[in-house]
Amino acid sequence: MTTTLPEHALIEALLKSPRLPAVAEQIDALLTDEAAQRAHFIDTVLESEKAEFINGEKIVHSPVKLRHYVVSKRLLVLLDAFVGKDGLGFVGHEKIMISLTRNDYEPDLCFFDAATAATFQPDQMRFPAPAFVVEILSASTAANDRGVKFDDYAAHGIAEYWIIDPDSETVEQYRLTDLRYELAIKAQTGELRSFAIPGFVIPVRALFEDEINRDTLRQLLAT
Repeated sequence: MTTTLPEHALIEALLKSPRLPAVAEQIDALLTDEAAQRAHFIDTVLESEKAEFINGEKIVHSPVKLRHYVVSKRLLVLLDAFVGKDGLGFVGHEKIMISLTRNDYEPDLCFFDAATAATFQPDQMRFPAPAFVVEILSASTAANDRGVKFDDYAAHGIAEYWIIDPDSETVEQYRLTDLRYELAIKAQTGELRSFAIPGFVIPVRALFEDEINRDTLRQLLAT
């Protein structure tokens, strides 16, 4: 993850600098230009694209490797079954675009609670911050998943963030505390117990082994 000075320290340093007016002018110009680029992105992005707008740049993602897709599918099956069973909310997958203050992301999976999901409209294409987000690492996305997304998801109050590495078969579970993520667990085995989705408990291996995935699905539906 990236490490940066706390926001108040950055502001404090700028307030003491004689260059503050010039810096403020430059930032305002950059944000104005970025807002125009973002509006163009929203107007022109295609439903067929998996694309994100990050810090003024359109990022178009290439097709994923099979191991990435299979892990994503296994988790989707479990999460969607659990959430749908009792109407807990809505599970988004791959093409759901969440629009935060500055950036637009299409996370691998996300969960919105029932109250938020009740506001969604059939033609809606941009969504607010969810309660839970999962990103599955690839060579091209890892820097953003551990960098700008890590900071942005926390800054917008997303209560729980999982980072899954399909190569090492490892899951990192982060919990939000004071708008910053703290690592709750990093494991290849054992149990994952969600903070944002009460009652959603699965073995780590359910993400990486079909037989365990099927057994877990039966248990979730039977509970």
